[in-house]
Amino acid sequence: MTVTPQDQRPAGRQQPPGDDTPPGDAPPTSPFILYLRDEEYAEELELLSNWVRLLLVPIYAREASSTAPWCGRWWQHPEAVAQLHGLWLAWQELTGPDAGLCGPANWHRDYLEPVLNSLRSPAGPFAGCKAGAHRAKDVPHTDPY
Repeated sequence: MTVTPQDQRPAGRQQPPGDDTPPGDAPPTSPFILYLRDEEYAEELELLSNWVRLLLVPIYAREASSTAPWCGRWWQHPEAVAQLHGLWLAWQELTGPDAGLCGPANWHRDYLEPVLNSLRSPAGPFAGCKAGAHRAKDVPHTDPY
C-alpha cells in the first residue's frame, strides 16, 4: 500500500488545549497532533501509524542497536509521536504534487535526518527500549512556578 499526501488529512480540527474561546470565535487551529483530542487524535494517529509502518520504517529505518534504538511501540512515547507527526506533515508538504523539484531533497536534508537522529539517539525517547521490549520513560519532575 502506498501512502500519498492526499490520503492523509482528516477534515476537522479542534481548538488548542486550554483555549476557552467560544467555537464561533475560534482562532485558526493547528493540524499538529498535540492539539487534537479524542476521536480526532485517534484518527490522526492511525494515519500517522500507517505512514510510519508502510513508508518511513521500510525505507528509512536502519537496524536498531544500543546506539540507535527504535521502539516498535513508538506511539506510546509522546515525544516520538510529536516528532514523527511533524516529520509526516513536512513530508506531505514537500513531496506532494505542488512541492517542486527540490521538495523531496529538502525533506531529506532538513527534516528526516534531524528527526531520526533525535529519536534514535541513545538519550532519546526510545532509550531503554529494545526489539520487542517497550520501556516507558519517567517524566522529569517540574516544580510549579
